Amino acid sequence: MSSSLISDSEKQNKLVWIWTECKEVMIASVERGWNTFIFPSESRFRDLATEWSSIALIHPLFIEGSEISNMQNQVVARLCNVCSPEDLLFIQPHEQTNDLVINFKGEWQVIPAENLVAAFQGCKRTVLAVTTNSSEAQVFLEALEQGLGGVVLKVDDIGEVFALNSYFDQQNEVRNLLSLTRATVTRVQVVGMGDRVCIDLCSLMRPGEGLLVGSFARGLFLVHSECLESNYIASRPFRVNAGPVHAYVSVPGGKTCYLSELQAGKEVIVVDRNGKQRNAIVGRVKIESRPLILVEENMSNEMYSIFLQNAETVGLVCPCEDKSTKTVIPVTSLKVGDEVLVRVQGAARHTGIEIQEFIIER
Repeated sequence: MSSSLISDSEKQNKLVWIWTECKEVMIASVERGWNTFIFPSESRFRDLATEWSSIALIHPLFIEGSEISNMQNQVVARLCNVCSPEDLLFIQPHEQTNDLVINFKGEWQVIPAENLVAAFQGCKRTVLAVTTNSSEAQVFLEALEQGLGGVVLKVDDIGEVFALNSYFDQQNEVRNLLSLTRATVTRVQVVGMGDRVCIDLCSLMRPGEGLLVGSFARGLFLVHSECLESNYIASRPFRVNAGPVHAYVSVPGGKTCYLSELQAGKEVIVVDRNGKQRNAIVGRVKIESRPLILVEENMSNEMYSIFLQNAETVGLVCPCEDKSTKTVIPVTSLKVGDEVLVRVQGAARHTGIEIQEFIIER
């Protein structure tokens, strides 16, 4: 499987301009670092821009026809309305040096946005799309994986500002490496039957990747995906045989949820042995009765445990020593003294959110 060709810097440098008449939206946007605002060119909107400039440090831009100009009447961008495929043909990457603001007025948005991403790759001009909500903005920012250069959020609802900011927070979170701890197995015991959960993702996983799962939120084991080949069953690189219904799994936002709560459309965090993480969408969840095995390890007077299906295709990810080190230990081969990777974090949780309180879990 090929890896992404999109660099982190390309993902981070997304522009957000705001188009609003709502003062609360303006303040919320500035507080989140978005200080470029678009106004119509009429005098009352120029007065509004002047008023807001006395409240906050903003960068006003004004639309007149197809031109977007700054306070010094310098044209900084051009507005293009796209209603048909023919309109797209007139938008050329190297025609001018100004940035472009695209206002999609037809029913089609996704494919036209992807066409623009493809056409403008490697071009210094930034292409932004006008959007009226955060969900639509996400579509533009992720078109063809690379996404357009930014969005113009045209809203008077402060909630959309919060939602778009949360989206960027999740993207930034993914770029941070998770700290994984080397842990030594102290107990392996076959325990009998239980209802275990298979999580099938809408993404493929590579060797060394899996989900963080455990009986206690304070310590989650890195459970490997079923991406490895075997002679007895085809690989399923989209699947993690994660454990029984009571177990916690790591999800975006520093939260956890029970495996029993997962369903199609929810997101989980895929992690590799180096701590690199990415979000993935759950496509399907299967709960079936299967034989289980208990794995425990003790570290710094804390006990961490996980139940997993007792099968050769289920395994825990090993610490990364070098390229010759094995990636995963099947639970059927696991023994006391083996080392696996664990994510150690706060123990107490309320609806999946970490809180500070006294708690004993056994």
